[in-house]
Amino acid sequence: MNRYSIAAIALGCALLFAALTDYIPAFVDSEGRVFGLFRLDIYKDALHVASGLWALASAFSRRSAMFFLRVFGTLYFLDGVMGAFTGSGYLDLSIFTDGIRDVSPTIKLLSSLPHLGLGAFGIVVGWSPWRTDRVTA
Repeated sequence: MNRYSIAAIALGCALLFAALTDYIPAFVDSEGRVFGLFRLDIYKDALHVASGLWALASAFSRRSAMFFLRVFGTLYFLDGVMGAFTGSGYLDLSIFTDGIRDVSPTIKLLSSLPHLGLGAFGIVVGWSPWRTDRVTA
């Protein structure tokens, strides 16, 4: 199995886990916030599940996995950047429904870290020029 497919599987598992966190009491505080930072809803869960299934499906071919990592990584990372500044993102349309959230910059950044991290991972792996045809001396 190639590195791109392995990375796509890792991201797929992370995204499916993200969708599950909303339903595991250990991750949700008394106000319904996951990790005490943000609320997930059925729409956001569906986006995470769809992204996770896309990741897992793409892992069957090197080319598909590379495409997924590049597109997913870019979209999620930019969503995280927007979230770090506004507290809302564009992937879930919250920038349009909620606008700029009135929360501390720390909460905005911490809430955006999952998308920043997953997106950066996708970008780094997806755009890395790993070679499979190495010549040894």
